Amino acid sequence: MAADYRANIEFGQVIEYLSKKGYSRTEAMLRMESANTDREGRPLIQRAEDLGGDKYFKAFELARDWVEENLDIYKPELKRILYPLFVYSYLNLVADCFPRESQKFFNAYKDLFTRTHDSDLRVFSTLSIPEHVTGNSIAQIYRTNKYRVTLSPQAYYNLLQFLEAKDREGGTVVLSILQHNCNIRTAERGAASGSTLSLIGAAVGQGLKDDDVLAEDEGIPGHNPGSANTTESSSTVLVKVKLGHLPMDPDLTADVQNELQDQDAKNPPGEGQATLVQEFEKHIKREQSDDTPSREDLPLPPYSARDVAMEVQKVRENRDRFKIEGKTGGTGPGLSVVMFTWHNTHDSINCLDFSEDNLLAAVGTTESYIRVWSLEGKALPSILPSGLDGGTPSSSRRLIGHSGPVYAVSFSPSIKNEDPDPVWPSTGPRYLVSCSADKSIRLWSLDTWTNLVVYKGHDEPVWDVTWGPFGYYFLTGSHDKTARLWSTDHISFLRMFAGHDQDVDTVCFHPNSVYVFTGSSDKTVRMWSIQTGSTVRLFTGHTGNLTSMACSPDGKTLASAAEDGFIILWDLASGRRLKVMRGHIKGGIWSLSWSVESTVLVSGGADGTVRVWDVAVGSETTGPQGKVVAEGGAGTKIDGGATGGQGSTAAGGTAGVANTNVGGGGKKKGKEVVVTPDQISAFPTKKSPVYKVKFTRKNLVVAGGAYLP
Repeated sequence: MAADYRANIEFGQVIEYLSKKGYSRTEAMLRMESANTDREGRPLIQRAEDLGGDKYFKAFELARDWVEENLDIYKPELKRILYPLFVYSYLNLVADCFPRESQKFFNAYKDLFTRTHDSDLRVFSTLSIPEHVTGNSIAQIYRTNKYRVTLSPQAYYNLLQFLEAKDREGGTVVLSILQHNCNIRTAERGAASGSTLSLIGAAVGQGLKDDDVLAEDEGIPGHNPGSANTTESSSTVLVKVKLGHLPMDPDLTADVQNELQDQDAKNPPGEGQATLVQEFEKHIKREQSDDTPSREDLPLPPYSARDVAMEVQKVRENRDRFKIEGKTGGTGPGLSVVMFTWHNTHDSINCLDFSEDNLLAAVGTTESYIRVWSLEGKALPSILPSGLDGGTPSSSRRLIGHSGPVYAVSFSPSIKNEDPDPVWPSTGPRYLVSCSADKSIRLWSLDTWTNLVVYKGHDEPVWDVTWGPFGYYFLTGSHDKTARLWSTDHISFLRMFAGHDQDVDTVCFHPNSVYVFTGSSDKTVRMWSIQTGSTVRLFTGHTGNLTSMACSPDGKTLASAAEDGFIILWDLASGRRLKVMRGHIKGGIWSLSWSVESTVLVSGGADGTVRVWDVAVGSETTGPQGKVVAEGGAGTKIDGGATGGQGSTAAGGTAGVANTNVGGGGKKKGKEVVVTPDQISAFPTKKSPVYKVKFTRKNLVVAGGAYLP
C-alpha cells in the first residue's frame, strides 16, 4: 500500500509538471498510458480482439509497414527494430502456448531475416511448446538479455510518437517488447563512436540502398560474435585461435643467420642502414610464443637450400622496401600501380595471376588452356632436351590438358633474387596449379612446361585454387559446396571442409598456413583449422556472393569482398566486424591484396578500377562524410599505358594518387555511388576490368586485366 501511495504521488507530480510547462499532448498520452497499465507498468489488454496470438501479427505488421513507408534517411536504422520485435513476439507466442499461431507467425516473416540471422532462425524453427523455450539455450539467451539497438535521436522520437498514436492498433504491444526486451541507445549520426551510424549518416542520404547499410553495434553482447559453434550447449563459446606466424625450423634459422652474416661481410650496409642480420632478428625471424601455433600443427617437408635462399632474399627485400604507414593527415601514401592489359581476348580470360618474383603472368581461358607470359619479354626455356619441349622457346607458353574452362590459376611461392649467386638454387616459381569446370586440379611444372599431376576429388566444377605460404599445400573451392586441402606429394585431398550451404567461390590461406578461409554464395565466410578440419570462425554480414578474400600479413585481419561492391574487414581474434568500405560499383571485386605492414589494402574489380584503402579502425568516422561519384562514366586511362598485340601483355606506366571521382569525366552521367572516406585513391582504367591486384614485397602494386570495349 505504501508503494502504491508513493507511486501515485510521483505520478501526480509528473502530471503537474507537464501541465505547468504546457506539454498538454505529452500529459494526455501519459494519462492514457497509465490508464492501461498494471502496477508494474505493463500494458493491460482491454480489447477482445487483442487477446491471444493475433495481437503479435497486428503489432509486427504495423511496425513493418510503417518502417517501409518511412523516409529513406531513417528507414535503414528503423529496420533494425524489426528483428528483435520478430524474435520476442515469436518466443512469447510459443511460451504462452499458441503453437499454431507461433508457427504461422514464424513462417510468415522469417524470410525477412534469413540472410543475417540464419543460424539463430534454424534453432527457433524447432520450438513449438513452452518447454522448448525454457530448455533451449539460444532462446534463453534472448529472454534473459536485452537486445541492443542503436538509433539516432530523430528516428527514435519518430518511432515513439508513432507507437503512441497507434496504441490501440498494436502500438502498445510493440512498446511493451521494446521496453522489456530491448536496450535502445541513441547516438547522433557522424559521432566518432566507432559505430556504423556514422556510415549511415554519410551514406544513406547519398543514395545507398537500405540493404547496403549493415548493422554493427547491434544484438546481444557476447552472443555468437563470429563463433561457428551453434550447438545449444556452447553457443557462446569462441574458439581461441593462434594468429602468430609459424615458428621457423631451428636449423633453418641457423643457416639463414650464417648466410646473412656472410652477406653483411661482403656488402656492408650503408650509413644509417641496418645489417641484414639485424633486419632478420627484428622483422623476419619467427619464434615460438603464446600466440603462435606449434610446428607440429602443420607438417612440412624438410627444408632445402632453396628455402634458405628465399629467406635470405626476404630479409633483403624487407629492408629495402617502400614503407607504407597508412593514411596520415587526410592524405594517403603516393602508391604506384603498374597495369598489364591483355588485348584481343574476346572476353575469353577467366582468371589471372602474377608470380611473386614479378617475372611471370598466367591466364586461364574459356577454351580450356592456360597461357604463361614472361613480363620481361624473355624466352621461357625448358630443361627438356630439344624437340621434347614444344619447339623453339618464346616469351609465352601454352599449357594444354583441361577439358573445360579454366577458372583459377596460382603460382607457387617464389621471390626474385636481385643478385643471384650461381651456387644457390633458383628462387623463381617452380609450379603452377589450376582448376577447371572438368572437376579436376592440375599441377604444372614451370621447368618442363608439362602437366605433372591431375588431382581429382571434387564432384562439381572447381571455382578457385590457391597455394599456401610454404608452397607445399594448396586449397580449392568448388560448386559441390566444399573446400579441400591438398599437398604436392599426395594424389588425394588431405582435408575436406564442409559446412557452406552453397558454392565455395573463393579461398585463401592464413599467413601461418594453420588456418584457411572460404567464401561462399551463401554470403558467409568461414575460418577453418587445418589440424582439426572444423570451423573456428563464422562471419556473416555480406549481402552479396563472396568474390575475393585476403588475410593481412600480420595475421590479425581478414578482408572479404562481394559482388555488391562492399569490402568488410574482420578481426580474427574477436570474430567481430571492424568496418565496411564502399567505392566499387556492383559487379564484383575480384582481387584484394595487403601491403607488407598490413596498413593499406588494394582492390580491383569489374568496374575497371584499382582502389587503395586505409584499413585503420575507425577511419570511417574521420574526414568528410563520404564522397558521391558518378557510376558508369568513361573514366581515365592510367598514364603510360601501352598497347599490346593480340594475346600479349602490355606494361602500363606508374601513376600517383589519382582523383577519387572515378568516371566523373564521362559525357554520360551514370548512377551515383557513395565512396566512404576510407578510400585513399582510385586508379581508373579504360574499359579494362581488373582481374588481379598484388602488392609486391617491396610494396609496389601490380595489376592486370583484359581490355573489353
